[in-house]
Amino acid sequence: MIFYLPLFQLVSWYLGPPQQYVTASVASINSTVNPYNSIAAIPLPAGYKRRPVAAHSFAAWLRALPLKKDRTVYLFNGQPRANQAKPFAVVDISTGNKDLQQCADVVMRLRAEYLYAEQQFAAIDFTDNNQHHYRLPANPSRAAFMQYLENVFAFCGTASLEKQLTPLKNMQELEAGDVLIKGGSPGHAMLLADLAVNDSGDIIYLLVQGYMPAQDMHIVNNPLQPALGPWFSAKDDPIETPDWRFTKKQWRKWPVN
Repeated sequence: MIFYLPLFQLVSWYLGPPQQYVTASVASINSTVNPYNSIAAIPLPAGYKRRPVAAHSFAAWLRALPLKKDRTVYLFNGQPRANQAKPFAVVDISTGNKDLQQCADVVMRLRAEYLYAEQQFAAIDFTDNNQHHYRLPANPSRAAFMQYLENVFAFCGTASLEKQLTPLKNMQELEAGDVLIKGGSPGHAMLLADLAVNDSGDIIYLLVQGYMPAQDMHIVNNPLQPALGPWFSAKDDPIETPDWRFTKKQWRKWPVN
């Protein structure tokens, strides 16, 4: 799918060190105002700490993503999404004005933007259903990068992305950047944006998604455990998200470059 977005500086967002440990009770929020300025600032349930991550890793980059003050999710046409109970916070990345940036596109966009910020241009490579590779040319300008993404979104989706990713071996390998995905039509994909653990080794995580019609990418609330706010337990199977039911078998990792 093809979309056009204004230039923004994810690189500058990434350079600032994210908060590694933010511990607080998850409060219920009844307003449309989001008090948290980044994914790293989203508070944790009592007893949990964010897992340390390496500098310049995908996990560190995701933690530094900025969030909008307004937690209202808008569609590509400027209209608010019908159900505003599902989003916890909106990621501050433009959707564009076309019905194009949807679920798999959000996952691929975030991965590609991280690698672009790190100048790992050769690692930016997606495949379509015919296993045709879409590789980013060496040393691309920002305009060339956006043109490349247009081609990727035109020909790649949940079905092809699922084939490109590697199944998770066990839940202890879970890390930020992993993908929940069901390929096909209909299909859906969500990206694990942050992760925390407690002293017993229990894992909780945040999920970010896009959806149809194209809309702001957003952190979702946990629909079955409101006390956890946007956090999901790695023990859950199936995984009930606001718009889709996944199983643990649908976790995927990016291939090693």
